[in-house]
Amino acid sequence: MSSRDRQSRRGRRTREEASYDEASRARYRVRASRPGGGGSGGADAGISVTRKIFLALAAVVAGRLAFLQLLKHDEYSAAATNQRTNKVTLHAMRGTIYDRNGNVLAMSVECETVYANPKAVTDPSGVAELLVRFLGGEKLDYMDLLTEDTTFVYLAQKVDQEIAEELADELAKKELAGVYFLTDTKRVYPYGTTAAQVIGYVGTEGTGLSGLELYYDDVLTGTDGEMLMETGLDGTPIAGGASQVTEAKDGTDLVISIDVDLQELCEGVIVEAAKTYSAESGSVMVTDPRSGEVLAACSTPLPDFSNIEDPASLNLKLVSSSFEPGSLFKVLTTSIGIEAGLFTKDTVYNVPAQVTVGSDVVTDVDGRDYAMSMSVRDMLVRSSNTAMAQLVQDVIGAKTFSEGVERYGIGHKTGIDFPGEVDGIVRTLDEYDGATAGSMAFGQGLAVPLVQIVRAFGAVANGGVPCTPHFLVYRGEEEVEWPTGERVVSKETVAQEIEMMRGVMTEGSGTTGLVEGYDMAGKTGTGEQADESGGYRKNSFVSSLCAFANADDPQLLVYVGLNNTPYLSSSSAGVAFHEIAQQALGILGVASAS
Repeated sequence: MSSRDRQSRRGRRTREEASYDEASRARYRVRASRPGGGGSGGADAGISVTRKIFLALAAVVAGRLAFLQLLKHDEYSAAATNQRTNKVTLHAMRGTIYDRNGNVLAMSVECETVYANPKAVTDPSGVAELLVRFLGGEKLDYMDLLTEDTTFVYLAQKVDQEIAEELADELAKKELAGVYFLTDTKRVYPYGTTAAQVIGYVGTEGTGLSGLELYYDDVLTGTDGEMLMETGLDGTPIAGGASQVTEAKDGTDLVISIDVDLQELCEGVIVEAAKTYSAESGSVMVTDPRSGEVLAACSTPLPDFSNIEDPASLNLKLVSSSFEPGSLFKVLTTSIGIEAGLFTKDTVYNVPAQVTVGSDVVTDVDGRDYAMSMSVRDMLVRSSNTAMAQLVQDVIGAKTFSEGVERYGIGHKTGIDFPGEVDGIVRTLDEYDGATAGSMAFGQGLAVPLVQIVRAFGAVANGGVPCTPHFLVYRGEEEVEWPTGERVVSKETVAQEIEMMRGVMTEGSGTTGLVEGYDMAGKTGTGEQADESGGYRKNSFVSSLCAFANADDPQLLVYVGLNNTPYLSSSSAGVAFHEIAQQALGILGVASAS
């Protein structure tokens, strides 16, 4: 083959090889242009897409982290803290209640709450047997608690410390784990049920539910603290672990005006009197009329907080229930007329056997069927209904009478510091009808809580100035000041009224209540009780006596009332009054008048 032929073939091969390489490179460029392709162009595009994917994933992760750390930080932090800590309430001690002589009537004492961590209890049966032995109850009930799928269950609350200590010692001796103790407080009443109605009681949560425990709950209640304890994964407190304590702040102590010995006396007498005289209920209130301090108060039935069958026993009826006061009201009637200058205690009127009041005819209890001359003093001593109706209708007049009743605060709350006080039902002047003034003159046609009558009698005893009846004397170290009302009647009127009230006790229906050697001024009442039909119940009275001693320098005022009794006051309430007043004068050290 010639050199030209060889050169020609070599040229064709070179061109063919060149043509093949171009095709190959063209195919490579196509592949490289695809995502993830090889070559310099493919590498740039593939890396760009991958980078975008990774950046997007990173953005999602960063966003999630930001969401968790910024928006959910507190929530997850708290959850983590809760997993490794237990918060225990440190109970504040409730304030102590003392009587006027420093005797403890109500106090809080330390006790223990027993709880368990079922996950730490290795011998539920053994633990349950000890719990039954020391705490009572049924083993099966404890077994149910000790095998729950949780780290905390209450086993018993308000356990006496002595019992709790004995239980703890026995658990330790038998090496039974999983049971723990928290210090708590509970309310105790050293005098048992004495004054229970006045003091009241607290519930399991430590909140006052009745009486002064309820009325002064915000003062007696302290501020609980708390302890945060570090715990293990199973919820068991770590010995020596970190803890944070916020101390509890105890409640404020109170000193009240009650004399516990006098209170016990009054409760015993009125319970017996209610039985003896077939009364639906009975009430007593003893006060110092110079200050308004309540020295004793109660109404039957008395409460038993271990088994309260009758919720009404929590009510002090003198404050929360309204009754027709009956002849007690005649003290107000006569003093209103004297204060208005319309008559004196010695003014004489001719009193008929009967007086028309509205559409009713009023007569006297003694059955008198003839007219007789009576001084105003005679009217009060004889407790004449016809005379009182005549005085108001013919002499005093409705307007002056209504204004006087208003000044005495009748129909308005006294402001006594006890829950549930009511206003009563008393008509205002614009509500009077033809019978109102004449009926109210002798204590009918109105219904009031008898604490209003106690306050009114106290005003007479205190020279014409009423005091607010109250229990609280000291709040902590602070002596509490109670307001007095505006003068109701003058000292001159008071002097005449007291002289007439002395006559009731020495000559009239109050003689059964008179305590020998003491100068007493008072008035009985036999208030008829309204019937649902609109009339009055037959032989159903509120028989009462309210009096103070000594009349010239009153240090003691006693009210005794029997509700829904068939007996008149002189033969029922007067007898109970005498027993209470005689001993009360001795307990309080009131000297006789002689």
